[in-house]
Amino acid sequence: MVSNKSIFAVMNLGFDAKRAFHNSTGLGVFSRVLINLLAEHFPQNDYFLYNPKPGQLFTPAHKCLHEKQPDQLLHQLLRSWWRTKWITNDLIRDRIDVYHGLSHEIPLGMGKTNIKSIVTMHDMFPEMYPNEYSPIDVKIYTKKTRYACENANRIMATSEETKRNIIEFYKTDPCKIEVIYQTYNPLFAVIQNDSEKEKIKEKYNLPDRFFLHVGTIIPRKNLLNICKALHILKNKIDLPVVVIGRGNEYKKTVQQYIHDHHLEKQVIFLSDKLKEAGKNPFVETEDIPAIFQMSEAMVYPSFYEGFGIPVVEALAGGTPVITSNTSCLPEVGGDAAYLVNPSKPEEIAEGLKKIFDDPQIAHSMKQKGLEHVKKFAPEVYVSHVMRMYESVLKD
Repeated sequence: MVSNKSIFAVMNLGFDAKRAFHNSTGLGVFSRVLINLLAEHFPQNDYFLYNPKPGQLFTPAHKCLHEKQPDQLLHQLLRSWWRTKWITNDLIRDRIDVYHGLSHEIPLGMGKTNIKSIVTMHDMFPEMYPNEYSPIDVKIYTKKTRYACENANRIMATSEETKRNIIEFYKTDPCKIEVIYQTYNPLFAVIQNDSEKEKIKEKYNLPDRFFLHVGTIIPRKNLLNICKALHILKNKIDLPVVVIGRGNEYKKTVQQYIHDHHLEKQVIFLSDKLKEAGKNPFVETEDIPAIFQMSEAMVYPSFYEGFGIPVVEALAGGTPVITSNTSCLPEVGGDAAYLVNPSKPEEIAEGLKKIFDDPQIAHSMKQKGLEHVKKFAPEVYVSHVMRMYESVLKD
């Protein structure tokens, strides 16, 4: 956008790009979407992507994007320490104006560089749910995030809920925290036509009608209570839930409940189904928007989220959403989503039944969702982020 050149200063911006190149899930998606949006909307800047080792998940496609890897032998041998500490020499050499730690951490010694820094805090999961992590991982996380929140010039929180949690756990000055809601991959806003949906349906052998749940299969995501809601609705609604996500121990608990209550036909673990058919068990990213739009509703009754990007992805394509009345999810879903107490399967069941029984409710939710999601639009989001960079630089 040429007009942006006259609005914003020209800067050298540095990023901790490890997850952009190596993480296939939420933090990686967040990093790639932000970097690409910045390059597309503000190509007058130079963006330096600091990546400790070669990766295949991200190929910078814009001239203003510059991947930077450690170039000294010692730094190549100790890549983790390069990212944690020695990278500051590279930032000085590259004349970085603002450095953005995209996921909870910034390098040690940033204060000695005179380079302004920002850290994005997505959530406080290890602090709030330490039992889901190893003790050593919790200790490392706490040390890194506390350091980042104390030493970064600005903290970018993904929701008001996350901001409150940062203040609660680290006693951070609220004036230092700026809430900027995440955006979605623009692919999710592209309304898929019937032929494309049919192609995706055949590719993944999806049922004609289904509800959808997307997310890692862990206790916090609450798939078990979705299954309990299906049991409540047994013989009332004959619609399965398609599950996209991986899991381990908690998944076994859910599967035991499914077996005990004869819900095998009501819960479809898509990756398992693909594997059983001898196919690639991973759902391709570019196919997910069509699966969202084919579903009757996306069911996301998580107990806690820092943002809850699947809610926005669903709303962007006109899919009704059932989500929780806790943490940040009322912020994200707004009046477009059907809110439930995640601890009460009967409320989840009621939401499923209402959307299934009444097409007018489903249509109204779709229209409200398309309107509500405008506040998370990519162009709105990237402008907010750029204004934050300029603000930090001027401080």
